[in-house]
Amino acid sequence: METTKDAGVVPRGGAKAWEVGLRVLALALTLVAAIVLGLDKQTKVVPLQLTPSLPPLDVPVHAKWHYLSAFVFFVVANVVACTYSALSLILVICKKPLASSAVIVGDIVIAALLAASGGATGAIGVMGKEGNSHVRWAKVCDIFGKFCDKVAVSLVLSLLGSLTFLLLASFTVIATNRRSR
Repeated sequence: METTKDAGVVPRGGAKAWEVGLRVLALALTLVAAIVLGLDKQTKVVPLQLTPSLPPLDVPVHAKWHYLSAFVFFVVANVVACTYSALSLILVICKKPLASSAVIVGDIVIAALLAASGGATGAIGVMGKEGNSHVRWAKVCDIFGKFCDKVAVSLVLSLLGSLTFLLLASFTVIATNRRSR
């Protein structure tokens, strides 16, 4: 049995416990983020005033995640990150040769993908919450409050997933650097 100074190393050349734990966390965060937004929808009945002389018509209006391309990008990016996390977890546990460099690069790419999709979703979220008077876009989060709340929860989970991938890349680079000395 090998002995090592690193407390996070599993005996007999297995994967490091901290790396496995962070990869499972990243998998869970991105999976839940994709599910929360992927199942997000809300229907409200809003009054529509056609003319001042007629009474308003009550019209059902739907908010669904796939109506906005930024939300589609977000869900797809989180599914990709979740899938990558599962594959990298298998590679890390099996200790495949040359996998370490590919996994570090993959972690950075996935962190960037999640940050980009989070930025796009955040921008749409701000427009939904605040509106934009310059282009006459009305606020919608005061009507679709539950929908917007789920978008916000999903966004936070995804950004935590992105941070987890950045931590994984950083810790792996540091661990690789220590081993090479």
